[in-house]
Amino acid sequence: MCTGFAVVTAFIRVEDLVVVFRGETVLEVGELELRGPGLYQILGPNGAGKTTLLRTIAGLVKPVKGKVIVSGVDVTGRPESAGRFIGYVPQHEHVSGYSYPITAYEMVVSALMLHRKRWPRVRTPSWAREAAINALKEVGLGENAWFKKVSELSGGQLQRVLIARALAHNPPILLMDEPLSAVDPRGRVGIARLLGRLAERKLVVVTSHDPSLLLEYTKGIVLLNRRVVAYGPPREVLTVEKLRKVYGGAVVVLEPHTHICDSHLPAGRG
Repeated sequence: MCTGFAVVTAFIRVEDLVVVFRGETVLEVGELELRGPGLYQILGPNGAGKTTLLRTIAGLVKPVKGKVIVSGVDVTGRPESAGRFIGYVPQHEHVSGYSYPITAYEMVVSALMLHRKRWPRVRTPSWAREAAINALKEVGLGENAWFKKVSELSGGQLQRVLIARALAHNPPILLMDEPLSAVDPRGRVGIARLLGRLAERKLVVVTSHDPSLLLEYTKGIVLLNRRVVAYGPPREVLTVEKLRKVYGGAVVVLEPHTHICDSHLPAGRG
């Protein structure tokens, strides 16, 4: 399918980052660079700072120290600057307006108009209609779902709409918080393939509790536990020794595979 999206080289660099919440240091990153195109997974238990890291890269959280550089531009604590390069896909439960009477198409179009600082109007400009339709096609959402209310969509359909909303302004970088959560098993496989295709031409960064479905598309793994414990290619990071530094007893070795059983494991607990 030809959508007119171009291949764009992009990178994220984090330098001496410290994030504090209610007087507690919740994230420290000395140095980290993610370079596209390619897919990177950020792994860690609940409370490890995965979402905080994504939101800080997107400029939505301002650190007390350090910088976030995106494609050569300092975007630290500046969401409008970060938004020039980044499309952000939050977790399902963080999507405001989920039950509002808005359709999938309207969600994508309105987000695009707001991004361009052109407020939604009765008649949508042709360029916005075309961009929204291209994005919905790109994520593989069937046309029969475009004009359904968002509240009527399945978990997998909603996830595709959220990705389309982030894609509509054609950013070179996508940040996705748990994109495979709240999706049934068959839907997860489809979303994983979509992310793999997008990562062929964009920098895609996802948080995850289970790296397996995305592993064949993954360029690098960031193992996080309020600090970067390990970073590098999957085969170098996903070792029992390194995983146990973060997950402790939640790492179970069943030959020949290693499994992480961390659904409710808080950071730093074994």
